[in-house]
Amino acid sequence: MHADGAALERILGEIDRLGLNEHVIELETTGYTTVKGVLSQETVEKAKTAILDKVESMTGRRIDPETATETDFKGMTYLPYLLYDNEVFEEILMQAEPLALITYLLGESCLLSSLGCHFKGPGGDALPLHSDNGNGMPGPFPAYSQVANVNYALTRYSREAGSLAMVPRSHNLARQPTVTEMMLDDESCNPAAVSMDLEPGDVVVWHGNTWHGSFARKEPGIRMNLAVYFARQYLQTQERHKGVVPADVLERHSNNERFQVLLGGKQPYGWQHEGPDYAVMARNPRGLYD
Repeated sequence: MHADGAALERILGEIDRLGLNEHVIELETTGYTTVKGVLSQETVEKAKTAILDKVESMTGRRIDPETATETDFKGMTYLPYLLYDNEVFEEILMQAEPLALITYLLGESCLLSSLGCHFKGPGGDALPLHSDNGNGMPGPFPAYSQVANVNYALTRYSREAGSLAMVPRSHNLARQPTVTEMMLDDESCNPAAVSMDLEPGDVVVWHGNTWHGSFARKEPGIRMNLAVYFARQYLQTQERHKGVVPADVLERHSNNERFQVLLGGKQPYGWQHEGPDYAVMARNPRGLYD
C-alpha cells in the first residue's frame, strides 16, 4: 500500500477508536468541531496558574481572573511560546482527541507552529474574523487544510465573556473575509458569526480556511485560552522549536516519536554548512496524510 494510504488507515483507525467520527463529519461540513471536557479540572487549573504567573512576571502584579476590571487589565494580549514554561503545556499538546483531529487535517508529519494564550480582560476591541491562512498564503485557498488550530477554553466562554467566534461553512469559500465580513463589533457584526459557548476544558478544532475571531469582553474577569496552532510539514512555523527544545523536555519524551516530530525532529530543512540530511529528506510526506 502507498505510504499515504497506510497513513490514512492509521488516522481513521485512531479517529474511530477515540469515538471522533462525528467530529470528522463536522470538520468537513462545518469547518470546525467542539469536543467537550478534553481537559480535566486539575489540568485547567495548572495551565491557568502557569499563565497567571507569566502575566505577573510581565506586569509586576497578580491579576485576579474572576474580578479583574479594565483598570487591572484592559483588552487582549497574546502570550507566546508557552510550551517550555510548564510541563502542563506538554501534556496539553499531546491530548489524544484534538491531536487525532489535527492529524486528520494535516497528516502525521505536521508540526507545532505555536502554542500561546490570548489573555483577555474587559474592554478593548473585538478580534476581527480571519482565516489562519493569512500568513502570506495567496488565495484561492486549497480545499485541504494547510494549517489548523486547537483552541482550549481555560475559562468560561460566552459572547459577553469575549468568546471565540466562528463562521460555519466559511472554509468552503477558500478566501479571507472582506473588510465588511470580518467585523465583530456590536454596531457592525457579521450575522453569520457564532459564539462558542464553552466550559473550561472544552476545545474547538478547526480547518485552516475557517473564519474565526473573538468578541470583546463585556464583563469583569479574564478570558483565558490556549491556542495550539499546527502547520503542514512544508510550511514555516510561527515559533522556532527545531534544534532548540530543552534537553529535559526531550528526555521526558524520548520514547514518544510523535512529540519529537511535532517539534521538528524529522524536519529536514533549515540546514547550515552541514548541508541536507538525505536520509531524513527521504521520509518527507508524499501525500495529505503521511
